[in-house]
Amino acid sequence: MKKDEALIFDYLLQYIAPEISNILFKVSKEKKRNIEEIRLRNSFPLMVYCEGGDYYVSKNGELTQNEKDIFIVNKKLLFKTFQLVSNYSVYAFEEEIRSGFITLKGGHRVGIAGKTIYGSNGVETIKDISSLNIRVAREKIGVSDKIMKYLIKESDSIYHTLIVSPPQCGKTTLLRDIARNISDGMPNMNFKGKKVGIVDERSEIAGVYSGIPQKTIGKRTDILDGCLKKDGIIMLIRAMSPEIIVTDELGGEEDIKAIYEALKAGVILISTVHGKDLKDIMTKNNLGELIERKVFERIIILDNSKGVGTIRDILDGHTFTSVIY
Repeated sequence: MKKDEALIFDYLLQYIAPEISNILFKVSKEKKRNIEEIRLRNSFPLMVYCEGGDYYVSKNGELTQNEKDIFIVNKKLLFKTFQLVSNYSVYAFEEEIRSGFITLKGGHRVGIAGKTIYGSNGVETIKDISSLNIRVAREKIGVSDKIMKYLIKESDSIYHTLIVSPPQCGKTTLLRDIARNISDGMPNMNFKGKKVGIVDERSEIAGVYSGIPQKTIGKRTDILDGCLKKDGIIMLIRAMSPEIIVTDELGGEEDIKAIYEALKAGVILISTVHGKDLKDIMTKNNLGELIERKVFERIIILDNSKGVGTIRDILDGHTFTSVIY
């Protein structure tokens, strides 16, 4: 049985200072099911991101855009929440904190902002926490089912695919479900499961917690969690012999170099990139080169015009014409 999305939200309240969680518990179930982020900022209003917009939270648990009678987060409550998130052992999470977030059981992620402390090897820790962003991990199993026919090549392979999306339009959710379908196979389409390797640099795709993926990513899937794409792609090729490699948010020059290494090894690539449309990503130096060389055979364009995860178009990467029929 599918778990009520409101219960997923309530589960997260154990990681938030009681003075705040008691207020959030009063939020209506309908709203809880759609909240994507809980924002705590020192000396600023308690806020949530819900249904495509930012809302203040009143002392009665109502979501509002009116600044009257709203709850203000203070330093003490922020620190208390950070202690709960880190299970009162900051040292146990040092490695994650260096990356700016902590992953909770269930794949939920808490982003951290504050004073960044540098050492000889780069970022050492974040002190004087000023903001916490609790991102509610929601997976939508089956969200890619209807588009898999555009990604499967002759029932035996997959097109190199790029998902183009503005922030918070569901690209990682779609990417995860595509990985699941490829890994498990789709008997109704005569497609047998393939070996999938995921380079989960930000721990968002699989949501690994204590070595166990918290999200449904398929039974033939291997994961490198918290690993840079430039390292992870090569590591997977050498160690796990994947047929498909899945990554999130391409961008840097080193990412592109790793992509070419994967192509040399004959591995299929599926990834995402921030952007509004094809024209937008063509202006990005590194990615523009990949598009011009027609590396990606399918380009999925997302937006939120009809809600989060709206598939605006799917393009042929060689002709840049729509393949949706």
